[in-house]
Amino acid sequence: MSISTKEADKILHKEKRGKLEVVGIVEVNSGEDLAAVYTPGVAGPCMEIAKDKNKAYMYTMKGRTVAVITNGTAVLGLGNIGPEAGLPVVESKALLLKRFADVDAIPIGIDSTDPDDIVKTIKNISTGFGGIHLEDIKSPECFYIEDKLKEILDIPVYHDDQHGTAIAVLAGLYNALKIVKKSIYKIKVVINGAGASGIAVAKLLSSAGVKNLVLCDVNGALVEGDNTLNVPQKKILEVTNRNFEKGKLEEVIKNKDVFIGLSVANVLTKKMVETMNKDSIVFALANPVPEILPDEAKEAGAKVVATGRSDFPNQINNVLVFPGIFKGALEVRVKDICDEMKIAAAKGIADLIDEHELNEEHIVPSVFDKGVCEAVAFAVTSVAHKRGTARA
Repeated sequence: MSISTKEADKILHKEKRGKLEVVGIVEVNSGEDLAAVYTPGVAGPCMEIAKDKNKAYMYTMKGRTVAVITNGTAVLGLGNIGPEAGLPVVESKALLLKRFADVDAIPIGIDSTDPDDIVKTIKNISTGFGGIHLEDIKSPECFYIEDKLKEILDIPVYHDDQHGTAIAVLAGLYNALKIVKKSIYKIKVVINGAGASGIAVAKLLSSAGVKNLVLCDVNGALVEGDNTLNVPQKKILEVTNRNFEKGKLEEVIKNKDVFIGLSVANVLTKKMVETMNKDSIVFALANPVPEILPDEAKEAGAKVVATGRSDFPNQINNVLVFPGIFKGALEVRVKDICDEMKIAAAKGIADLIDEHELNEEHIVPSVFDKGVCEAVAFAVTSVAHKRGTARA
């Protein structure tokens, strides 16, 4: 009897007891080796760092190591399942950082749902890391935690559910727009899902030039003046829905050029897609089941369709983004990953597909394309040098 994929995945994790191990890069085979790497050999580097904390980048693994941190409150599509249950995800992110960017990473679970407690914990352990990668922390707390950490830390803080998603979406959108021959400055966009990913995508698309954009949640369009919205949702309305559109998704989607789904399965129907503008673009990114299946969206008139799944064309995946982001950030020791870097990274990813390869079913490169990580890292380092924020 064949074994299901889900069971096989569990067996893999169980047999390996996770996906990471710590491997030393200096051999310890003699008393002399021991003296060099431990006592008294460590005294010299310790004293140098005591005189100048920045020398930790020279004498330790700090400058090439990232903490991948979760509290397990928003794990994949599974919800609040706790920090222990979130560990497999942050282990995976750490593994992928090493695989694609040769960046060392340590998975960490924090057993707290108090934002200030999480901020304090991360601040107190941050001295050993060159960057902080936040993962699977629910909205709106994730915004507060990231903002506070950016205020107090001297290393980059990056929430992948927000920024990785936003950069990957923008990269795909750049190429999709080339196919349908529409301008990013003139398109009308609706985003379904107003959590961390939806708000971050809306913010980055606005920074990239999208002027007509409406965010929807289960209650319909987000409109300025609605006191039921949380603080990040109210803030994003400063740059979105400036025409004050109201109504449920089926109303708002009419005459839009682009639908971006960061919500739940099967909320977009063929009838809704049929009401969109000609040669529409549909990014149905809910996992594991998208807002609409690609065949249905195309039958309804969508010209370009993307999902978050690897078994359909045009997978919009954060793995395209975060390894290169940290590779570049650590290389030049930037304090912050700014919007200019994110937009440059999206363009770098999009430009990896030349005009001869670009088509409706090929708008983003494979995550295994070696050029992806390098293009994203180059975007980060180039902008850092241009802005004068590179510190190495």
